[in-house]
Amino acid sequence: MNNFSVFEVLMLLCFAISWPISIVKALRTKIVIGKSPVFMMLIIVGYVFGIIHKILYNNDLVTWLWVFNTLLVSFDLILYFYYIGKNKAELHGKNKDNKTSR
Repeated sequence: MNNFSVFEVLMLLCFAISWPISIVKALRTKIVIGKSPVFMMLIIVGYVFGIIHKILYNNDLVTWLWVFNTLLVSFDLILYFYYIGKNKAELHGKNKDNKTSR
């Protein structure tokens, strides 16, 4: 039960550090244009498969790192959908202003 891979833990910790950087940037700037929701959804699906594998074949404390990372990416995806409409509206408004000022 305690026989986990150090490399699996290190990989998940790297991702657990990386996703909050993306989340904080989105919260601070409120800009999500350039992020790919399809990419984030695929990452979530991959994490879910990782969780299923851990539960079925090697359920240990590392499973919670998989869950934590899934929650981080899910929160980043929620931020994307929350801000993307506002970002597109602002971009559309700026493009409209540029056309009228010519």
